[in-house]
Amino acid sequence: MLWNLPFITVVVLTLIGLVTVLLKKNIIKILLGINILQSAANLFLIALGYREGGVAPIFTLAPSELMVLPTPQALVLTSIVIGVATSALVLSFAMVLQKKYGTVDIDKIRRLHG
Repeated sequence: MLWNLPFITVVVLTLIGLVTVLLKKNIIKILLGINILQSAANLFLIALGYREGGVAPIFTLAPSELMVLPTPQALVLTSIVIGVATSALVLSFAMVLQKKYGTVDIDKIRRLHG
């Protein structure tokens, strides 16, 4: 049962992120839902690359069969950097919308615009 705990957590985080993105109207809350989805994907990649008793691939003298897969870790690091850039972009859009329309609610902005 504990072996499946990371995958159960991935499912729960994915559901929370999807519900937040689909049901919330506030841009900031939608961004939080997207970040939760990103965290679920990162956890999924790390859980796939985990090996019981594995060693980080930076130790070159360790036997090769005991090393943890480095590819998921590299993918997660790249995903984190892209996620930070995306969050900054969405937050800057939210600031512009707040200044122009006085709200970050998508429905209110849609009604104000036409």
